[in-house]
Amino acid sequence: MNKTTVGAVSLGCSKNRVDTEEILGELIARGFEPVSDPAEAEVILINTCGFIESAKVDSLDTVFEMAQYKASGLCRLLVVCGCLSERYLEELRDELVEADLIWGVRDHAGLADAIVQRLTGELPEESGCRSIADRVLTTPSHRAYLRIADGCDNRCTYCAIPLIRGGRVSYPIEQLVKEAEGLAERGVTELTVIAQDTSAYGIDLYGEPKLAELLKKLAAVEKLHWVRLLYTYPNTVDERLIDTVLQEPKICNYIDMPIQHINADLLRSMNRHGTAEHIREITDYIRRASPDFILRTTAIVGFPGETEEQFSELLAFLKEHPYDRLGAFTYSAEDGTPAALMPNQVPQKVMDRRLDKLMRQQMAISLAANKKRVGREYEVLVDEIDESKGVVLCRSYAEAAEVDGFIRLPREKASGAALGDYINVRITSAGLYDLDAELI
Repeated sequence: MNKTTVGAVSLGCSKNRVDTEEILGELIARGFEPVSDPAEAEVILINTCGFIESAKVDSLDTVFEMAQYKASGLCRLLVVCGCLSERYLEELRDELVEADLIWGVRDHAGLADAIVQRLTGELPEESGCRSIADRVLTTPSHRAYLRIADGCDNRCTYCAIPLIRGGRVSYPIEQLVKEAEGLAERGVTELTVIAQDTSAYGIDLYGEPKLAELLKKLAAVEKLHWVRLLYTYPNTVDERLIDTVLQEPKICNYIDMPIQHINADLLRSMNRHGTAEHIREITDYIRRASPDFILRTTAIVGFPGETEEQFSELLAFLKEHPYDRLGAFTYSAEDGTPAALMPNQVPQKVMDRRLDKLMRQQMAISLAANKKRVGREYEVLVDEIDESKGVVLCRSYAEAAEVDGFIRLPREKASGAALGDYINVRITSAGLYDLDAELI
C-alpha cells in the first residue's frame, strides 16, 4: 500500500506509552508514515487511559477533539485503543460513533492488521507479530522506557488494573537485556524500568523476585549511562534491592515506591500487601544508607472509611519520614472494584480538603529539600531546549522524566549544550519543584 500517514495520542502512564510505541512500530512495518500533527494524519490513533474517572473523561474528550480532523483534516480512520476501550469495549462500540475502530490492550499486530484492512479491504501480505526492535520511540531519542512486565497480581481493592490488564506476566531477563541493548545502540542513554509492580518482577517466571538480578545486567549494557526505577511496591522493596541500586554506578539512587497510606487498618482494607512497619523500616534503611537517595511515593486520601485520625496519621508519617517527591490523589470509586461497594464513602469535599492539606505540607517539604541542594554540583542530562524562553531544561539523577521538575540553565550560558548531552552544573537557586543552575 502507499505511504499512509498516522498520528498517535498516548494518554495515561508510561506503560501505555510503550504500547503506543509498539503499535506504531507495527504500523511502520506495514508501510505507514508517522506524523506529529493530527491535521496531517490519515489515521489517528488514541491510546486511552481508564485508571480513574478523571482519566476516562480525558480520554473521551481527546476522542471528541481528534474527531474534528475527520471533517477538517485528512483523517480517514479514527482508532481508539487502550485501557478504557479494553474495559468498556462493547459499550464504546455501541455508543462511541466518532470512532471507526475500537480495540483493547492486546495483540498490537492484530490491531495494525485491522487498520490496514479497514483502509484497503485487504489484510497486509506480512501479518503477525514482529520483533520488538520495530518499536518506535515517542520519547526524545536519548531516553526510553523498558517495560519488564505487564498486568498485576496485587489486587488492591481500589484498583481496576487487574480487570484491564490481567495478572502479572514478567518478560524473560534475556529478552529484556536484548531490548535494552537495542535501545542503547539506537542512542538511548537513560533507561527507565517500569511495570505495574516492578519490584515483584520475576515471581511468576522464576518463583522469586528477580529485579536486582535484572538491574545488574542492565547496568552492564555498555552504552547506557543511567538506569532508573519506577513503580516499585513496598512489600518487595528490601535491603538487597536498595543495596544493588547503591552498588551499581549506572543505577540512579532514586526509587518510586507508592505507599498509598500508612494506617494499618486502611492498608488492610485496601488489600495492600506488606505492613506499615515495613514501610517505615525500608524508608529508614534508605535514609541511613544514603542521605542523598531520592524517594518518590504516592498516597490516596479519602479511601472509604478514612477518618480524620487516620488521615492525620498519614500527614504525621510523611512529615516525620519526608519523601522528596509525592503524588497524591483523592480516592476514585471504580466500576467492578471491591472498594466501590464499601460503606462509609468519604464525601468529595472532605477528600478535596484533605488533599489540599497534604499537598501544602508536601510543598514545604519539597522546597526545603531543594534549598539544601543550592551550591551543590551535579551531572545533568540535557532533556529539552526551549529556544523561545531561552532555557535549557536538564535533569539529574534526582529527577525522573515526565513526573519531576527540571534544573534550568540560561541558554546563552549553555549555548554548546545539545539534547542528550551530559554536563556538569552548580545549583544557584531553588523553587518548589524546579531549580536554577549555572554551567561549570
